[in-house]
Amino acid sequence: MSKHKIVSRENLLPFILVTALFYLWAVPNNLNDILIPQFMKSFELNRLQAGLVQSAFYMGYFLLAMPAAYIMDRYNYKTGMIIGLLLFAAGSYMFYPAAMTGTYGLFLTALFVIASGLAFLETGANSFISVLGDPDTSAQRLNFSQAFNPLGAMSGVLIGNIFIFSGVEHSEAQVNALKAAGKYQEYLHGEIMRVIPPYMVIGTVILVMAFLIWKVKFPAETETGTHDKLDTEKPSGHGHFSKLFQYPHFVKGVVAQFFYVGAQVGTWSYMIPYIKDYLGKSEKEAGGFLFASLLVFGFGRFVSTALMRKVNPHSLMGLYTIINVVLVALAVLFPGVIGGYAIVITSFFMSLMFPTIFAFGVKGLGPNTKIGGSMIIMAIIGGAIWTPIMGLIADKTHSMAWAMIVPLIGYLYVMYYSYIGSKPSGPLFDGDEKVVISH
Repeated sequence: MSKHKIVSRENLLPFILVTALFYLWAVPNNLNDILIPQFMKSFELNRLQAGLVQSAFYMGYFLLAMPAAYIMDRYNYKTGMIIGLLLFAAGSYMFYPAAMTGTYGLFLTALFVIASGLAFLETGANSFISVLGDPDTSAQRLNFSQAFNPLGAMSGVLIGNIFIFSGVEHSEAQVNALKAAGKYQEYLHGEIMRVIPPYMVIGTVILVMAFLIWKVKFPAETETGTHDKLDTEKPSGHGHFSKLFQYPHFVKGVVAQFFYVGAQVGTWSYMIPYIKDYLGKSEKEAGGFLFASLLVFGFGRFVSTALMRKVNPHSLMGLYTIINVVLVALAVLFPGVIGGYAIVITSFFMSLMFPTIFAFGVKGLGPNTKIGGSMIIMAIIGGAIWTPIMGLIADKTHSMAWAMIVPLIGYLYVMYYSYIGSKPSGPLFDGDEKVVISH
């Protein structure tokens, strides 16, 4: 068990503010899970077309994560986070013209802009928290900050369930009657307009957060990689992209994050359709299942952070992935009550994966931490790729259950990474040394 505090008293204020970002960026991430069924109704989309919500969103992460890292490497974490918050706010405000014109493409553009901002925030915040103290407590520190992420996720689902879902779901006969009366398009436009108030409020809150980040002084030592005790080279203070490929545990970490995020985003994106299809629930009731999954996800974050003080994180994540392979297999083979509740429970065991994969991946990268962190954030593109593939499988097979094979494959790779691929290796590691992150 580590004797080090996860954060020192002098770094507490920036730690609190940056930890708050983990809460804030989760809100739009999980509002997407509400937007998908809402847009399916409002724009009369199939599941593949609705899955483009996640494609547009996570493409922003993919394209902006590396520029974000270079900006923060050239300047500092604070600059990158403020840019990210301003983009986040701008994308939120774009929902107003998108709703007024009823343009699906403009919504996708707004989501891309929001995610571009979140790429700055996640690249900066994950790396910042990782280096804000002793490397031995990096996984604990990052899991603690990430524990506030599911609270934001639950807030996003609650906001969507209350303010975006109207609860009005017309039967085919009612739809035909509205069309005959010339009122159907008015109904669809009213459904689209429901997204405006939540996103206007979100944009305003984010601008306030940008001001607070701007006013707070960040510790100087977090702006270099020189404090990492595993870094025996004399760094220039700036990272080099080419050097990252000398660290196999980092490269495999990028792949693991790609598969994990695809599994997580795909599961949550199609949870509401799965519950509606196999348990016969309304959209608001199905939204309650999504909220429950995020609740157990948040609980899992806190439990996992505590367990890591006693259990090797590699072994703990490996056990979690084995359990999720079994649970997702149940969702595929036994759609209905068993499958529905199995999917909800997977969220508990997802809980430690993102921050732990991130911490394993950037371990010992020294001055290359920001660039390396950005590549792991770029791996979030898994959400953009696997989600529409799940939608395509569901459309072709007429089965959301078969689409759940995609998360199953993702967990199998993360299981490999947990036990084998995450062992630190590269120029800063002795071949015989086993580096363990916080027992």
